[in-house]
Amino acid sequence: MEQKIHQGRKVKRFREMLNIKQEALAYDLGEDWNQKKISLLEQKEVIEDSLLKQISAVLKIPVEAFQNFDEEQAVNIISNTFTNSDSAVGFIINNHNPIDKIIQLHDEKIALYERMLKEKDEMMARLEKLFDK
Repeated sequence: MEQKIHQGRKVKRFREMLNIKQEALAYDLGEDWNQKKISLLEQKEVIEDSLLKQISAVLKIPVEAFQNFDEEQAVNIISNTFTNSDSAVGFIINNHNPIDKIIQLHDEKIALYERMLKEKDEMMARLEKLFDK
């Protein structure tokens, strides 16, 4: 008896095995995507081939793994693709929340402005000393 493949659940399983959040996958898929759309996608039994290829490229998982998913096969693919070392070869997983990155950049900008103001104040103090002489 042929087992029915639920591609959305397969996407979810691979995403979870790779420790990628829905928000991160949505970010990598493009600006039209968000966490809610990923959640809905993971509920779909069949996913369009073009979208499946895009997800495959983002997760670095062969399209065939989503189409012909077998739990044992998935574990073999993951274990053969990823190593326990800190340096993963051939791929980068982006688990950064874009909001956190924006906040970090904002904080860095504020720190830079504060440094610039401090330097300006020091320069003004030196100029005032020169004029007082």
